[in-house]
Amino acid sequence: MEKINVHQAKTHLSRLLERAQAGEEFLIAKAGKPVARLGPITPPLKKRRLGILDGKFKIPDDFNRPLPEELLAAFEGRRRR
Repeated sequence: MEKINVHQAKTHLSRLLERAQAGEEFLIAKAGKPVARLGPITPPLKKRRLGILDGKFKIPDDFNRPLPEELLAAFEGRRRR
């Protein structure tokens, strides 16, 4: 990541913003010590549309039924006797 001093950042801000939009990141330093990072903003995620799979599959009526003891024991790492 390229380090740029404050004076350079102020002088070339428009150019740096164009490069940041293109995906580059920069550290802005004061007296040689990094104080800020300049980089692209990731676009917000698209809002999810609810119900997109409505009617595509059926949930069985016994979906919430407790698991059989031997399967539950296997998931929990217990040995059945």
